[in-house]
Formats: sequence, C-alpha cells, structure tokens
Amino acid sequence: MDIESVDALRAALAAGTAPAHMRLKGLDLRGNADIFDGHGDFDGLVVLGGLLPPRLGRKLTRAGAIVFPPAPHAPVDPYRGRLYEPQELYAGLLERGYGSTPDALAYAWSRDPALLHDAYVSVLRAIHDAAMGDALDALIDDRAVVGVMGGHNWDRGTDHFTGAARLGFALAQAGMLVATGGGPGAMEAANLGAYATCEDGLTAALELLARVPSFVPTVDDWAGTAFHARELARPVPWEGPPRSVGIPTWFYGHEPPNVFSEHIAKFFSNAVREDGLLSRCRNGIVVLPGRAGTVQEIFQAVTPLFYAVEGSPLPPLVLVGVEHWTRRVPAWQAVQALAAGRGMSEAAHLVDTLEEAAALVGIS
Repeated sequence: MDIESVDALRAALAAGTAPAHMRLKGLDLRGNADIFDGHGDFDGLVVLGGLLPPRLGRKLTRAGAIVFPPAPHAPVDPYRGRLYEPQELYAGLLERGYGSTPDALAYAWSRDPALLHDAYVSVLRAIHDAAMGDALDALIDDRAVVGVMGGHNWDRGTDHFTGAARLGFALAQAGMLVATGGGPGAMEAANLGAYATCEDGLTAALELLARVPSFVPTVDDWAGTAFHARELARPVPWEGPPRSVGIPTWFYGHEPPNVFSEHIAKFFSNAVREDGLLSRCRNGIVVLPGRAGTVQEIFQAVTPLFYAVEGSPLPPLVLVGVEHWTRRVPAWQAVQALAAGRGMSEAAHLVDTLEEAAALVGIS
C-alpha cells in the first residue's frame, strides 16, 4: 500500500493494515513520533524519503524497516507520489530565467558526469521514474487514451501546428485523454488543443503563440507566452477530468516540456518513458510527421501489435502524411512488411488527412 500523507497513514493503521505492507512516500513525521506505537511488525516497511524524528528512524530500522534518506542535493523529489504540473517544473522562470527552473536543473543533474556512475543517484532516478509510472496509472485509470506523436520542430503559427491543435481539441471533446511526448512542436500543438475547452479560446491561444514560433534560441519567451495562452485556451475553470497529459523525458534536454499538459509525467529514463507512453495509449496512436524520435515511437508501437495473439482486438496505429512516411522517411514500407499476413494489418493505417486519422481512432 502506497501512503502519501500522514492522514492516510493514520487511516491505514486504524483500519488494521500492518506497517510491513506499507510504502511511505515523502512523509513528514517529525511531529508524529508516536504514530507507530502499539505496532511491532516493521519487517517489510519501506520509507521513501520524508522526515523522521531520530528516535523513530532508529526504531524502524532496528525492527527491519528499509529507510531511504531524503535527497536534498537532488533538484526534484525522487520519492514524490504525484505527477508534475507545468507551474512546478517552470518555477522561477519569470524571476531568474529557464536555466534556474527545476526542469533545467533536473536535466543538468541527470547529465552531471561526476554522478554518471554514482549507484545511489541511479537508484534515486529509478525510484523517481517508478513513482511517475504509478502516478500516471492513477491518473489514467479507466480513461480512453489516444496518443499523438510527432516532431518537436514544428513552429507555432504554421498550418501543421494549427491542424494538430484542432485534432487534440476534437479528441478531448470526444471524451478522450490526449497523451503526447510532452515536448514542443507537434506535441505542444496536440496538448494545447486538448487543454482548450472552447474553440474561440483555442483560436485566441494559437494567435498568441504564433508571436513566439519556437523555443530556439530561448525557452524563456516560448514558455512565458504559453503560460499566457493557457488562460486564453481555458477562459473558465474546467470541472471535468483531465484532457491533456504530457510524458516527456530529461534525456532530451534540448526539448523543454510544453505547459498545456494538465499533468506531466517526466522521466529520467527515455526507455521507461517511451514504453510508459505508448503502452498507455489503449485507444490508438496518431503519428504526425517527425524524424528519428517519432520513427522510434512507431516501431515501439508496432512490436506489441506484431506479437499480439491472433484474433485479439488491437488499437489503431495511424500514420498521417503519405508523402512523408513513404518518401521522406519511408517507415510505412517497413510497417507494411511486418504487418503482412498478421492481425496487425487491420490496425496499421496510412492516411493523408487529420480527419481520416480522427475517424480511425473513434471520432465520427
């Protein structure tokens, strides 16, 4: 049982849950030194960070609990049990610039050569990514999820960017949770469309964003403009379930996260992130034109389709852009060759318009 608050811990103990079955995530127990009084079975209890009174810490470890210490040198909390919000990753942007934000500092920490072979730091990053996966599952639950993949270098203000935003809006309006790689370009466009709750707001946000087409050469103006566009895209508070989620990675440090994801599951490991993103798009994946990273996502999505049990229902994999995917980056020929004679041949599609793609993932 994952425990993420002192109140939840007290409730679990009162319900008779043995401490040995608990995983405490980042709890401040300094004012609750007596919370485990009357309980003695601590062999199996895991304490992930947080703050413990010295007496309680000694009691738990002597009784067999595993206690991971806090990691004050890390720029993010590796034991966190919840997804990020854009404001959290970009904290300090306006005052000190992007280089001082938790997002930029986490990237620098992940690439520090002095920590490359530090086993403790590797464990912290792995724990962080495992917690991200758990929090992402809790967010998704039984939602219909459609992934939108595509290149990071699409400029705002282009027809491609606007089209991807309109696609994201249509998917979210149909009740789907739109998941992307959480970065700029096509990913930002789809997350923006899903975040928007009215067409007029989406149009206004697109017009504002076009003033700062790219995160190059500086992230500051790009992200700052996006925070203003969020207010236009959602003019009144949204009371419904999340519409937009981003799943980026610090592996691609040159790609800042977009701010139109209501929740962000950011990973240190790109391999864990890619699998986590694609495996959760249970209602289909729309692949917009992109390059190496997008091609990688195509074939990671193809693998479970290829090995699926014959006759089992398969989510659609829709590549958009006949010219792009057959001539510029000829991935479609490889997809066709793998699909030949297998069930995935019914799931893989190549289309030229976003309207066709939307229809294939369930929008009439």
